[in-house]
Amino acid sequence: MFFSCDCSFVIQELVNRRRLRKFLNIRTVPTIDSVYRTLSRFDENQFISFVNGILNSCCTTKRRRVKNTFIVDATAITLDLNWFRKKYTKKQLENRDYAWGYCPTHGHYIGYKLTLALDAHSLRPVCFLLHPGSPHDSAIFREIVNELKRRRIVRIGDTIVFDKGYYAYDNYVEGIFEFNIVPLIFAKRNFSFSKLLGKHNFPLWIFGRSDTKQLIERYTSLARRLVMYLRDEIQFMEKRSLIEDVFKTAKNAFGL
Repeated sequence: MFFSCDCSFVIQELVNRRRLRKFLNIRTVPTIDSVYRTLSRFDENQFISFVNGILNSCCTTKRRRVKNTFIVDATAITLDLNWFRKKYTKKQLENRDYAWGYCPTHGHYIGYKLTLALDAHSLRPVCFLLHPGSPHDSAIFREIVNELKRRRIVRIGDTIVFDKGYYAYDNYVEGIFEFNIVPLIFAKRNFSFSKLLGKHNFPLWIFGRSDTKQLIERYTSLARRLVMYLRDEIQFMEKRSLIEDVFKTAKNAFGL
């Protein structure tokens, strides 16, 4: 479904190709009716959890002690609706899972925004989120990072690379003080280091604790790394562009 292949085609390939069954470790091939019957039981949120569970089980990594880097980006997923023939209003789509959206590449469309997170070293997908229409990237920054933390994909001290669409001073601050990561969001032209550092004030709740010193050192280290990366974004630009290649491959070769 992710690559717009018919389930019947996949089932037929499994039936005809013994080596494919061996590669996928499948002994018994289910019937197409049982596949459709199972998929019909999932709603949108269950389907996302279902696919994320498969990704996490297939893309497990060894226990690591070093800091890791992740790439996050979004793309438009358009539905094959002929809205030139039949006009769809926002009110008509209120009870739908999809909605009207806009992006510079596709213009106006009906569908979703797909947000994908990749491991920067292996390019393995670790998580994806779907949003109806096209909510602004900066507005869903918190939801994305919170989901990565909840799934224990991102750990303390990791770096997450975002493009300029997620740019907001508050997102830098939340990334460090709330999620304990380095939120490397590529800066826009009007970016000011002095304004950014002026917002980096230690929260009051850390004082009077037994680990106050450790928390101050952690936040200071994260902020120092963020400033260092922002001063030399070029080294991360090539790495971030890899996710664009993943999207192009999925759309052009597999019809995403």
